[in-house]
Amino acid sequence: MLKDKVILLTGGADGIGWECARAYARAGAAVCIADKNPSGADKLPSLDGAGHAFFYCDVTKGTDVAQTVDAVIKRYGKLDAVHNNAGLAHPSRPLDETTEDEWEALFHVNLKSIYLMVRYSIPYLKASRGSILSTGSLVGTIGQEYHAAYVATKGAVHALTKAMALDYASYGVRVNAVAPAAVNTPMLEKWSLEQPDSAAMQRYLNALQPLGPIPSGDVIADACVFLLSDMARFITGCILPVSGGAELGYRALI
Repeated sequence: MLKDKVILLTGGADGIGWECARAYARAGAAVCIADKNPSGADKLPSLDGAGHAFFYCDVTKGTDVAQTVDAVIKRYGKLDAVHNNAGLAHPSRPLDETTEDEWEALFHVNLKSIYLMVRYSIPYLKASRGSILSTGSLVGTIGQEYHAAYVATKGAVHALTKAMALDYASYGVRVNAVAPAAVNTPMLEKWSLEQPDSAAMQRYLNALQPLGPIPSGDVIADACVFLLSDMARFITGCILPVSGGAELGYRALI
């Protein structure tokens, strides 16, 4: 589905990002992981196919992002898709208990990184009539208690997705987002451990999705492959819930 496409994936070293890297490679793409975590480079040999690359990149710094995009173009000569997946979920608190530094860190990683990546990659995406994909969250649509700053960033990701879809439609560039609910990742595990009763939270998360217990990131990755493929060629501005139906009304979680 993604044969010969070049995909630049931020935050691809672990969690949902790594599952996306694996899925993109299986679908035939050349995967370029941009991450501060060096484990991404060590994992490259386990990806299907050849021609994959790792770039150290702090996605909150314009110089890093610009250099990464330039390196991708020098190596491959084109760029077909950008997946803005890098994310931060800490802290798990109400707004008034969130410090300025925490607020700024969340907005830099979750939102500024998208601005920077799009700013530096858009000329090449216009040339390839490519795609922009971002990892949002169901909480950006329905909200979540004790997680105000994170929710704000994901709501902004969803709004930004729609704005960019309109801005770049005339160039043939599609812009979409996926909105997971609970997904079994290191980031969610860390968040769960911050809760007053982590065991109860795990039981809650397993009961959250009507389709079944908390899934692994591969369910998100499969949806991302679709959105970046030509199968989704007439889809743009979509915030796709990949949530097992977690948002579908009142349920007795007992």
